Amino acid sequence: MIKSMTGYGRVETVQEGRNIIVEAKSVNHRFLEIFLRTPSALFPLEAEFKKRISERFKRGRIEVFIRLEGEGADASKVNLNLEIARNYFDVLSRLKEEFNLQSSITLKTLAGFRDIFNSPAEVQLSPEFLNQVEKTFLESLSMLSNMRQEEGLAMFQDMEMRLKAITGILENIKSRAPQVVVEYQKRLSERIKELTDTYSLDEARLAQEVAFMAERTDITEEIVRMHSHIGQFGTLLQSEGTEGRKIDFLLQEMNREINTIGSKSSDVEITRQVIEVKSELGKLREQAQNIE
Repeated sequence: MIKSMTGYGRVETVQEGRNIIVEAKSVNHRFLEIFLRTPSALFPLEAEFKKRISERFKRGRIEVFIRLEGEGADASKVNLNLEIARNYFDVLSRLKEEFNLQSSITLKTLAGFRDIFNSPAEVQLSPEFLNQVEKTFLESLSMLSNMRQEEGLAMFQDMEMRLKAITGILENIKSRAPQVVVEYQKRLSERIKELTDTYSLDEARLAQEVAFMAERTDITEEIVRMHSHIGQFGTLLQSEGTEGRKIDFLLQEMNREINTIGSKSSDVEITRQVIEVKSELGKLREQAQNIE
């Protein structure tokens, strides 16, 4: 079953008198992008946390924020490690001189190195506290995943409904196509009689012209391929490990087929129904961009 790329999860627990708050949210992204923000005392866990995220999700921008609040978590007390700051400044100055760079080294530049600052309250954390942080983190990921699944179900139902609508429209186009040829033959016959009132109608020539028109406007292959694509689409929606990129490619093929049907037919009714199909495909594409 398909999954959405958007979701949200928030879990708050208490350990050793301190609040552990983990917020996880995700939005659309072509690939998997992970953004993790943690207190400095949890830096050693970042690699493991990112690994856990990549194991659960395939696509989307995943943003996770971990905060520690409460007793002993006075955020106003921040230490500055001047020695590390000087080292960064020296290295950046050497790089600037070596490569003849024009940009200046500003406070904003140095502030980007998080290990220059640390909170003394967050330096010493017990194993039990760290275990609780990890547990809270995993719970937030589960909540995020569950929401993505729930939204995926709603997307599945909407896309399935639109595929059925397209199937019905295609049947209307298919049944209308032979009638277009009959009406063309009738109009052509009447027009020829108007222009050649004193001459007899060449039925063989008329039949040849109608046959040429029928061959030129034949949309049987396009209809068959559209039905095939719809079948593949439905299979993808229900398969394990559905990939939004595969569905997006399939939608491109469906759009190509319906454009060909529209270009082959000069019938007003078929053109109207082609527009309806393209409208449904556009809505499907919007949904597909949010599939994991």
